[in-house]
Amino acid sequence: MLRKAAAVFAIIAVATPLVSAEISFDTPNKTTLQQEIASMEISVPAPAVEKAKADKEWTIMVYVNGKNNLEPYALKDMNEMEMVGSSDKVNIVTEVGRIAGYDSTDGDWKTTRRYLVKKDNDTKKITSPVLQDLGVSDMGDYNNVVKFVKWAQGAYPAKHYMLVVWNHGAGWIKGRGMEVTRGISYDDQSGNHITTPQLGLMMKAIGKIDVIGTDACLMQMPEVNYEIKDYVDYIVASEETEPGDGYTYNTFLAPLVANPAMSALEVGKQAVNAYADHYGTQDHTQSLVLASAMNGLIPQVNNFVKAAMAANEKALIKTAMSGAQAYAYAENKDMWHFLSLYAASSKDANVKATAKSLQDYITGTLVLLNRANSNYSDSHGLAVYMPNYTNSAYSALAWSRDSQWDEFIGWYTK
Repeated sequence: MLRKAAAVFAIIAVATPLVSAEISFDTPNKTTLQQEIASMEISVPAPAVEKAKADKEWTIMVYVNGKNNLEPYALKDMNEMEMVGSSDKVNIVTEVGRIAGYDSTDGDWKTTRRYLVKKDNDTKKITSPVLQDLGVSDMGDYNNVVKFVKWAQGAYPAKHYMLVVWNHGAGWIKGRGMEVTRGISYDDQSGNHITTPQLGLMMKAIGKIDVIGTDACLMQMPEVNYEIKDYVDYIVASEETEPGDGYTYNTFLAPLVANPAMSALEVGKQAVNAYADHYGTQDHTQSLVLASAMNGLIPQVNNFVKAAMAANEKALIKTAMSGAQAYAYAENKDMWHFLSLYAASSKDANVKATAKSLQDYITGTLVLLNRANSNYSDSHGLAVYMPNYTNSAYSALAWSRDSQWDEFIGWYTK
């Protein structure tokens, strides 16, 4: 089955033979992150509809980048949303982009459109009103996500907001010889995508919202979450790849529309449970993370790293790495499972104590809900980057600035 990391597997040249022309996705960013912030223009187009009443409970904003081989699923997911539709208490708004070459149904339009999702009984055709047609837009530019959210908040204000970024995902990854850090929202037309640091810039420009979900592969990582932790309360994502169909929007949204008083925590749990319930025994992972708890993860990680480096058990660490639950990118390991394997083999009491403390923090504080099928029983809700080589680009992440995980990688790979 097509999965939502399919278009970006080519980046792991050292770990997999799946190298292809899709490497052209990487267009080096010629500006610094600070320059991007300074030059960002967040224009908010005038809404094409009257503003909704401010008493709405939720506005669910889904940024559907169908400008690659996932285009058929973009249309399918829009029709799933229309099985539920907006209500007097819940707005469902989308920005949907299409591209030539993958799906010619439903008029085969090839622009980017904004919709207020309305309920209908037609599962083959989008009948919701087109609020705006933006023409051809770069859906791999994080500034356009910012513009979409600002527009949605202005046109459809509510007490609570959830943003879903829909497309291929790669978590954090940068293989040897690569120029650009991978991330999410790949636009085949522009060759652009949103890198991990740009996710942080995006959320900073948007401002605080309640929930963010990444309907994309491989995004539940501290490297990603630490960039956005200050701008959201809850993070929904997957450690592993997602099937091409991703979220099942009707089963996700129907309970919210039926009970619009759901808290942000309840909506986050609903997103995880709807996904896991739909895929059942099919391979899947999905978890909910408390964003503010990313701050407390830092001292826990640093205490473990200090103990591990002092114990100097590199062979045991590498054995634990090789046995730990891994994902589509071999460098991604379930953090809890790695700690479990290493602590069990270590002779050092401090390693055992700090590993257990970190494990308890992950499952007791940070990860609020974790769902996975039996093939991923060693997945505990958070994957972390553990390559077998030193990657200098890793130090540019906010996670590396504040945690000592990059020093740990540099130490055990020597």
